[in-house]
Amino acid sequence: MRKIIIALVLTAGFGGTAFASDKCTVAMADWQPREALQTKLEGEGWKVRSIKTEDGCYEAYAINAEGKKVEAYFDPQTFQSVDMKIED
Repeated sequence: MRKIIIALVLTAGFGGTAFASDKCTVAMADWQPREALQTKLEGEGWKVRSIKTEDGCYEAYAINAEGKKVEAYFDPQTFQSVDMKIED
């Protein structure tokens, strides 16, 4: 019985860690094209340098409307911001 409990605790611990590393969990079939994200951002005054896929999200390297360099993550289905790092 003790071995079963230990195995369950270890499985839950590792499973949670793997899941936590993904910022977005949208099925690929539900993704919008990255060009649509670029168009949206440029419409908001951003200068997009590149967009790639990272942690299940779109990751954009850009200059935002305030003129700051950003590394921003977006949900690929809704284009909602998930995380953003502003560089100095």
